[in-house]
Amino acid sequence: MIDPNSRVADLLGLLTTLINDFEGRADIFLVEKEMEVDMDDLMPIVYSAAALGFVTVGEGDIIITDKGIEFVNSNIKHRKELLRESLKEVEPFETAIELKEFTISQLLNELQKKGITKYQGPTAEYDLEVILSEWGIYSGLLVKRDDKYIVKEV
Repeated sequence: MIDPNSRVADLLGLLTTLINDFEGRADIFLVEKEMEVDMDDLMPIVYSAAALGFVTVGEGDIIITDKGIEFVNSNIKHRKELLRESLKEVEPFETAIELKEFTISQLLNELQKKGITKYQGPTAEYDLEVILSEWGIYSGLLVKRDDKYIVKEV
């Protein structure tokens, strides 16, 4: 699941730090210190990176995967392709793909029907809008027309 508090730039920063400063594997507290962020700011991107398959986390260590290394070493076009393919496997994009065309409210309703509670609360619509734009539109998975999102390719 993509965390509402994670951004694509944060993903690239995390992966680059793992490769350049830690040879691909580090204690998560060392990464926090190196990136000069609070754990509360680091963990959303760690969770998103793990959901996308770019890192694994275990026993306090974060380890970049081959897919994560490929992402860092790729040009922007290939990064978008890798991201687009990875997003298809995680929420809220799995549900978005099922709907094919939707508004934020429609997507929220479907996520709630599935019991997905990550995107609830007073900022739910805003959080979902940011995720869809930041990850979905950037990767080319979605396009937005007026208030509707449309799955571009599957």
